[in-house]
Amino acid sequence: MSEANASQSFIVALHDIAPATWPDYRPFVERMDALGQVRMSWLVVPDFHHRSATFDDPAFLALLERRLELGDELVLHGFYHCDEGPAPKNLRDYLMRRFYTVEGEFYALEEDQARARIEQGLELFARRGWPLHGFVAPAWLMSPGTRKALAQLPLRYTSDPGHLIDLPSFTAHRVPTLVWSARARWRRAMSLVVNECSRHRYRRLETFRLGLHPIDMRFDASREYWYRCIERLLGQGYRAETKRDWFERSERSNPRSSPLRPQ
Repeated sequence: MSEANASQSFIVALHDIAPATWPDYRPFVERMDALGQVRMSWLVVPDFHHRSATFDDPAFLALLERRLELGDELVLHGFYHCDEGPAPKNLRDYLMRRFYTVEGEFYALEEDQARARIEQGLELFARRGWPLHGFVAPAWLMSPGTRKALAQLPLRYTSDPGHLIDLPSFTAHRVPTLVWSARARWRRAMSLVVNECSRHRYRRLETFRLGLHPIDMRFDASREYWYRCIERLLGQGYRAETKRDWFERSERSNPRSSPLRPQ
């Protein structure tokens, strides 16, 4: 991979942030802090699987506030991060909700259900005085009702695996993601091949994302891949930025688009 030009960047997105997942992430975050150049987007789950209430844990809240002080970004990432909807009714839904993931919380929600959960998250961020600009659905899966709800809420962006998406217009900007599937040995082997091929394809893009998950930190192959990938990108001259950074930079270069709205 050749040296990056001055405008090229990457975004590190830490998915599934909650007290229960912090032990997985801690060594990774400490290593990134040692590099001193890696601003990250932390995708915060208010009540992970109904068993890890982020906003009831004072020590963890203090940690997240420290990340804000360091220049990281906090993003609302669903509410429970588990799919409790009715059983899938067709093959496509079965594949998306049972094979691709079992955590597609917003895949089947009606508009009022999606709105209620997102508004709960907005309120929790507001009580802490935390800036909030983005919502990312677990596994990037959003029902039509979720999209309708997002179009009416005070958020700047959402995303899917291939795009950062303006709200409320849902204008999609190609910013693709490297992501591992680490649940099984064969998935990890395939992820290594797919990610290296994708990284080569993305080398001419202005920005791409690295989508990390707690399970990635539990296996040598995936954990070490992320370390090497980030260190390589920094060595090649890429800048690490948050999703919010990307939208602010995009707004400066294209003032006709909607500005970041204050929370």
